[in-house]
Amino acid sequence: MGVFIGSEALAAGMVTRNDLRRHYRRMFPDVYGPAEPTVRDRARGAWLWSGRRGVVAGVAASALHWAKYVDDDVPIEMLWTNGHPPKGLIARNEAYKADEVTTYDGIPVTTPARTIFDLGRHLDRDEAVARIDALLWVGRVSLRDVQPIAARYPWARGLAQLSQALELSDDGAESPPETWLRLLLTDAGMRPTETQIPVYDGNRLITKFDMGWKHLLVGVQYDGGHHQTDREQYVRDLKALRKLEALNWIVIKVIKEDTDDDVLARVAAALYCRGWRAA
Repeated sequence: MGVFIGSEALAAGMVTRNDLRRHYRRMFPDVYGPAEPTVRDRARGAWLWSGRRGVVAGVAASALHWAKYVDDDVPIEMLWTNGHPPKGLIARNEAYKADEVTTYDGIPVTTPARTIFDLGRHLDRDEAVARIDALLWVGRVSLRDVQPIAARYPWARGLAQLSQALELSDDGAESPPETWLRLLLTDAGMRPTETQIPVYDGNRLITKFDMGWKHLLVGVQYDGGHHQTDREQYVRDLKALRKLEALNWIVIKVIKEDTDDDVLARVAAALYCRGWRAA
């Protein structure tokens, strides 16, 4: 049955009370769904609990717009007036216009641009940038689309932190660790000039750096676990590294276990080696 209102299903004879107890999970008061609901299931459940009046927003909205790295148990934010939302649901009594709402499988959800507007205002800087990066990566919205919405609400809280998050966001971050790495370098005065930098050997793509300084031939790559555990990936990486070094690229690989100081020291050394000087 998917996600449904229990009292409605009982009245229609679709389930019994025993069915509700044994076969479905109570997600919100009088709202039931599968035993292991996804974030999309929980977004639908929150909307049903609101009496089909709320608008899914924030991180959950970004997931409905296909942004990755959203856990299924993330709190569901809604634009809706309610002073006592149940656990797992955040109600935000905020103004919005009709053109800031779209639908996902029948559920009202903030548009990608409005979603970014909310993410930048309500989350801490680093998480906001990571969430905005993930939504930009999908390719259905640009930062330019957010400006008219921000201009529409000059009294809204969090506009200063939104402005900072937008300035730091980038559509070239494929994962949260890449966002973290870019922010680490940026805070240290070494903001990469480009992301997703392709390097070719003739017409053949050798690699695509997560970020770096193309004019200085310095590339930075965040290596996830699969780079170290997948033998075929390891061999490809090694062969690519040899070709990149032959083309005079300085390649800096970063792994989870590296300390911030180590990463910054290696990047700074590479930049200084190429004549870069801090502003």
